[in-house]
Amino acid sequence: MARRPGAVQAFVPTRAEQLALSLGERVGAMGPGEPVGTLESLRAETGYAYSTVSEAVRLLRDRGLLEIRPGRGGGLFVADRGPVVRLRHTLLGVGDDPTAVADAVELRQHLEELVDLGAARCRTAGDTAELRALVDELAAAPDWPAFLHANWALHARIAAICPNAMARAVYTATLGQLDTTDPRPDDVAAHPDAAYRERRVQVHRDLVEAIAGGDETAVRAAVARHND
Repeated sequence: MARRPGAVQAFVPTRAEQLALSLGERVGAMGPGEPVGTLESLRAETGYAYSTVSEAVRLLRDRGLLEIRPGRGGGLFVADRGPVVRLRHTLLGVGDDPTAVADAVELRQHLEELVDLGAARCRTAGDTAELRALVDELAAAPDWPAFLHANWALHARIAAICPNAMARAVYTATLGQLDTTDPRPDDVAAHPDAAYRERRVQVHRDLVEAIAGGDETAVRAAVARHND
């Protein structure tokens, strides 16, 4: 049904946005570093689907309220609202600029080697296992949008290993910009065949194996292939 001229269309928040608002109020009353739980504990507590909880957590992370720590002893923690968080907010604030996606891709490519070398120096056996599992998810993606989101999830996990907090903040902020942007129809049409995706999966598999081996020369070569 068409809206009447001059009528104001009400904004209806999604379930993830409603959950993010509720969790944000709780987090706001807590101190930096305090544990908030895990995706699974929040799913059990709230009754929301895993995908809804995951999206709400991502929203709070991008707003600088939550920190996601991977691996054993990890989970969701109240973020330190220091200068790095403020930098993340600044970067996410350019989202309305029509050139923001292209800018995010360019910036991310320039940071790729720095982030991946940091991950190669600090990775653990647990990190390696999770990265390999994420590459398998990338290979199993059923369509191009799912492939892109699996790609960004893999790079976010690599960035989480990098010890350079400033580089990590900028890099993951660019991923946040990309992950909230749905692929345009012409993006999908540009990569219609399975052969392209198979090549990109292999590029990412090589990158993960270079990081897993701690071989900085191999990491630099893999990054060059990734950015080509």
